[in-house]
Amino acid sequence: MMTAMETKHPTPAGEIEPKPASQDELVADIERTRENLARTIDAISDRVSPANAARRTVDRLRERAAQVDPVLAGGAALAVAGLAITYLLLRRRKH
Repeated sequence: MMTAMETKHPTPAGEIEPKPASQDELVADIERTRENLARTIDAISDRVSPANAARRTVDRLRERAAQVDPVLAGGAALAVAGLAITYLLLRRRKH
């Protein structure tokens, strides 16, 4: 038979575990809950910080730029330059 102090409550993972029966166990449970809450708040603060969001975006762009093959990038740049020169030459002939 359970006492009022031994009722069950859900954990963050959704599991059911018995509440601590002693005052020391209650205090320890409260401390664990506070630590979990503090970590959650820190994680949320980090995610919504504009400076951190900008830094993460720049980091992702740098990673993607580092993954681009230099030969392909050079070829694309030459193709764009070739199209620009062709356009300018054709435009000059019309005038």
